[in-house]
Amino acid sequence: MRASYRPVIAGAAAALLAGSVSCGDVVRQGRAPVIVVVDSMEAASGAEPGNMGGFLLSDVQTLVQQTIGGQSVRVPVIFNDVGQATMRLIPKDAGNGAVNLNPTPWNAVTINRYRINFIRADGRNTPGVDVPFAIDGAVTATLTPSPTVVPFEMVRHQQKLEQPLRSLASFGGRLFITTIAEITFYGADQMGNDVQAKATMNVSFSDYADPD
Repeated sequence: MRASYRPVIAGAAAALLAGSVSCGDVVRQGRAPVIVVVDSMEAASGAEPGNMGGFLLSDVQTLVQQTIGGQSVRVPVIFNDVGQATMRLIPKDAGNGAVNLNPTPWNAVTINRYRINFIRADGRNTPGVDVPFAIDGAVTATLTPSPTVVPFEMVRHQQKLEQPLRSLASFGGRLFITTIAEITFYGADQMGNDVQAKATMNVSFSDYADPD
């Protein structure tokens, strides 16, 4: 009895271990039956919001042509920068025919807010000194297995008026601040289970040449 029983226990333990390794953190990401996948991140300078790209050159001030006193002059203007994320849902349980997820309305996830932290590779990450302060923003989008584009604000006007970005205007002491933006989206499925997803993007701040 013992000789035949032990291999069964060992085999079961091995199967449990294999399952825990294969599922990993995916199983532990909340109680929702789906997870949010960020397929892509894009952003654009507020001066040219239609030119989305995979990284952002954030211009801290832009000179625009205006007529003042009957004369055409270039005056400094601050634009906020915009971003967009393409997101979708996938099931946590890829077995039992769940690969082709046909979710009920309860499986849909509604994103309701986001947070952006800016960090530097050299470890100098004091907000207001080395990097801009983190921001929290509201956004509403309901996700399904089909890709959904979610627009959001990447860099706000007031961040460009605060240190350390203010010192970049007109090259007033600094030239560039290069950061990694960590964007975390928060939401819940229709049963109230919390869901979140994180993405990153390179963001480099400077007083760049202005578009015509």
